[in-house]
Amino acid sequence: MKITKTIFGLLITISLFISCDKSNDKADGYGNFEAVETTISAESNGKLLAFSIEEGQTIKNGAIVGYIDTIQLNLKKEQLRVSKNVITSKSRGVLSQISVLKSQQKTAIISKNRVENLIKANAGTQKQLDDVEGKIDVIKQRIRSVEIQNAPIVNELKSIDVQIKQLNDQIQKSKITNPVNGTVLVKYIEVHEITSFGRPLYKIADLSTMQLRVYVSETQLSTIKIGQEVTVKIDARDTMKDFIGTVSWIASEAEFTPKIIQTKEERVNLVYAVKINVKNDGSLKIGMPAEMWIENE
Repeated sequence: MKITKTIFGLLITISLFISCDKSNDKADGYGNFEAVETTISAESNGKLLAFSIEEGQTIKNGAIVGYIDTIQLNLKKEQLRVSKNVITSKSRGVLSQISVLKSQQKTAIISKNRVENLIKANAGTQKQLDDVEGKIDVIKQRIRSVEIQNAPIVNELKSIDVQIKQLNDQIQKSKITNPVNGTVLVKYIEVHEITSFGRPLYKIADLSTMQLRVYVSETQLSTIKIGQEVTVKIDARDTMKDFIGTVSWIASEAEFTPKIIQTKEERVNLVYAVKINVKNDGSLKIGMPAEMWIENE
């Protein structure tokens, strides 16, 4: 009986030791690496005349990586310039009329002042003043009439200016400018192909810093916070390679455990998503599995 109790006690001790050892060897979270992927699309229609990128190539923000044909846009722009010149010549004729009328108005006002001075000196008559004022009113009406005639011409010129600005914008957007620093992940089109507005050209991502998305239970939330440093491990031949990561985001709402990383029994559990920023030395890839270890204080 004593031997049985002794054996039973030893079994319990060994079981607890194995349990503790397994617990210590278990990571605090599992997940896969992600990166912010940006799909660059065409902003103009036409043939792709140049496109100097390849998959795996690193490109800087602001780099010109291609051109879309702008011949039709430039022809429309030239046509608008010719129309603007024709309309401007018409407007100049109207404006010259206004200039003449304003000169006549200025002369009439001088005559009015002269007549008013004569009346004060009892050398002029009221009729002379009335005639001059009537002439001024007629000139004003004629100026107003010509300005009304010129208004549609002015509006048409403004409309052409707007159209030219739109074409300039489209021509500028025919230059394919890379908007972010990163590495080309996928190339969707080749030189000499016809593209259209909104068609994807390539996908790029900044791989210098990767994001590890892991899932933790509610009980683990108290041990992790934004800005905290954690250890990230990936498989490296027969051992594990360590990285230092920084927690950048913790989900505010729980979700069911993703099927791809947990067993069937654990899928019903609610977990919280966590993102960890990890500096990439070139060995981290999108979709690569990794472990998160929280340092115990």
